[in-house]
Amino acid sequence: MAEHSELHAFMGHENPSIVRHAAGSGGSYATGDVCDPQAVAEFARSREIDLAMVSADEPLAAGVVDALLAQGTRTVGPTRAGAEIEWNKVFARSLLAEVAPEAVPRMYVARGDGEVREAIAAFGTAPVVVKPAGLTGGKGVKVMGPHLATHAEAEEYAMSLLARGGPGESVLVEEKIVGAEFTIQAISDGRTVVFPPATYDYPYRYDGDEGPGTGGMGSLSMAGTTLPFMTPEHYEEACSIVERIIARLAEQGRHFSGVMNSGFFATADGVKVIEFNARFGDPECMNIMSLFEGNWPEVMQSISAGTLTPADVPLRAEASLVLYLVSPDYALRPGPAVEFTLQESRLEQEGCHVFFSSAVQTGEDAFRSVGTSRALALATVAPTLEQARARVVGCARSVPLLQWRGDVGDERYLQGLSKLVGPRRPTGEGSLVSNAL
Repeated sequence: MAEHSELHAFMGHENPSIVRHAAGSGGSYATGDVCDPQAVAEFARSREIDLAMVSADEPLAAGVVDALLAQGTRTVGPTRAGAEIEWNKVFARSLLAEVAPEAVPRMYVARGDGEVREAIAAFGTAPVVVKPAGLTGGKGVKVMGPHLATHAEAEEYAMSLLARGGPGESVLVEEKIVGAEFTIQAISDGRTVVFPPATYDYPYRYDGDEGPGTGGMGSLSMAGTTLPFMTPEHYEEACSIVERIIARLAEQGRHFSGVMNSGFFATADGVKVIEFNARFGDPECMNIMSLFEGNWPEVMQSISAGTLTPADVPLRAEASLVLYLVSPDYALRPGPAVEFTLQESRLEQEGCHVFFSSAVQTGEDAFRSVGTSRALALATVAPTLEQARARVVGCARSVPLLQWRGDVGDERYLQGLSKLVGPRRPTGEGSLVSNAL
């Protein structure tokens, strides 16, 4: 946005990347409650904003887009009703069952302790996944195996989610799908959908997918549309599902524009849906925008006008890689802020874009993490994934005190995921059946 417009940003803390780009564009910024629709709308009025984009889950669920549209500010992003595809997993599964029942894992919705016990018992000895119905920043889903050792632990966790949520809270208990995960950051004006390459996210804290789940320790895309463990059919099936979901939202009168970040499993039985997000994925957004060669404000104008075409979103045919650098306590425990140094200009010269996340600048080349979340990301593009990985790892080694996964972008890791997918079975063989919601 800052490359082609005057950027004004409303954010929760003084993110160094956003501050720098806003200032460089001749714009401004303010900090405040990003989930306060009226505060954001007032900021847009005061800066006489021509075009806005709301791109995080909680502000979308709070109705920030609704407030901007109500005052006549052209805005990219779904209304609260459109964003329900993300903030209400029960709604999302119901909608998916209507338009693509073959992509729904067997599942149950539980609204009390008794229903939790019944749901988990219904799976017998098969492993399960427990999901909160609402937003959890990508950290609330727990899977038997990496997170939950037994069905008893799954039951206990599901009940804790119900107790934490209060009256009317629900949880989803789903069968654990055997497959390899991928995401697609579909860009849409509510009618036309543009599909970039599939991306792969590393959700676990440590190498080899060990440790707790996180918001993502890194992500990648290949020079083509698919990933090493996917078939072209997996990609086509996933794109078709997203198109059907966006069309059904429109039929229901739910305004959806912007990005639908959709998570899938590639399996021997085709594609199964993990979840839908109503905005760019984090960190996958950095993959796609690093490949983007156009004018993003013009894309936003096309989206808001309902005239989007694939030609509006030109992407380089290269591999992209994102690596997050985090505080040592990230996803493990509350801990102190970390003071670290980083020569941003040198890293940029070496071919790595620096994107600050939960960090603030405290001096020249000096920064401090905010809480114990991800401090910053390094991103690059290159003709091959191997070249991109070498560049990013070299830059990461120059940043002291922060930690990162060493296997992000390792093609041997990606090839190993093919074993989870297995050979494609004939249609109808071994297919999954979803229960009524």
